Amino acid sequence: MSVLDHRALNRALLARQLLSRRHDMPVTEALEHLVGLQAQEPLEPYVGLWSRLVGFQPPALVEQLLSRRAVRTLLMRRTLHLVTAGDCLALRPVHQTMLVKRMWSTLRRVLPGVDLDELARLGRPLFEDRPRMLTEAARLIADHWPGVEPRWLGDALSTLVPLVQVPPRGVWGERGAASNTTIEAWLGRPLEPESPDAVDALVLRYLAAYGPAASADIRAWSGLSGLRESVHRLRPSLRTFRDERGRELLDVPGGALPDPETPAPPRFLPAFDNAVLCYDDRSRVIDAEHRGLSVSGARFLLVDGRVAGTWAVTVVDAAATLRITPLRALRTGERDAVVAEGESLLTMFQPEPQRANHVSILDA
Repeated sequence: MSVLDHRALNRALLARQLLSRRHDMPVTEALEHLVGLQAQEPLEPYVGLWSRLVGFQPPALVEQLLSRRAVRTLLMRRTLHLVTAGDCLALRPVHQTMLVKRMWSTLRRVLPGVDLDELARLGRPLFEDRPRMLTEAARLIADHWPGVEPRWLGDALSTLVPLVQVPPRGVWGERGAASNTTIEAWLGRPLEPESPDAVDALVLRYLAAYGPAASADIRAWSGLSGLRESVHRLRPSLRTFRDERGRELLDVPGGALPDPETPAPPRFLPAFDNAVLCYDDRSRVIDAEHRGLSVSGARFLLVDGRVAGTWAVTVVDAAATLRITPLRALRTGERDAVVAEGESLLTMFQPEPQRANHVSILDA
């Protein structure tokens, strides 16, 4: 069985995550390929798409949100993801049991005496009536559970009732409360029934966009348990490798495996980008000592395909400033490429006047 080292896996990751070069494809096609973008920070996906697609500008995603062809809903790992409408209808049922289990393990101590079925029954019509904030809906039914704080009821409702957050939340250049309505009310279609085939299809899509990967990586990305049966069904059609730790890696036939020496341009990733979060073993893209930065919501800079810094943008009056904090010393050629990519990124945050924008790299 062939062994793939960190660099080979890194180049496979970049290619499959659309990060080794920008791709000329519609926003919805990119979202489907990536199985969504993590989006609990509502504007972060814009950077993720800008780093992956040729000529991407925010209106391209805004149009998808306003036309209801893209939505934000709880999916993998009980985190908000930006997905296409079709994936929302297909994937939410696959994740629903996991979502409820994770919610209950977190909230059971602050929901004494709360019957989850009754909470869902009372809460669903409120969101079907019109978009509401979670706590707003919870307050309307909180008298059924005296002593339970509405914020905890609202948190539970976000999982029990399949919801989407609606615009203007997530619209570039606008601010909006986190108002929610049911998936069916927003999209005008019912959720698809859960089936083993849907789980198998999800595993294959993960491997196509993130593989080669171990079973533990699939679990870490999806949050799902019971994947062994799916992997067993799919195994005859999969190819296998080993990593340097000796773990078995699964992959789809024909999945990209570029030459490990393929050059990798610098890329700016948004907070919580799945290119970093989607593995149990993230060593192909980030050093172990920096792994904790993912939890804090750091925005990562990739240099030569690996996390080499964090970044932040501030916009004051007519000027946007990009401040980069390297995690290692950058060579001259690397710095020049990072500055060029950063200057291009700033045009999304502040298109005019371009000459007022500024990239600052701090000392490592």
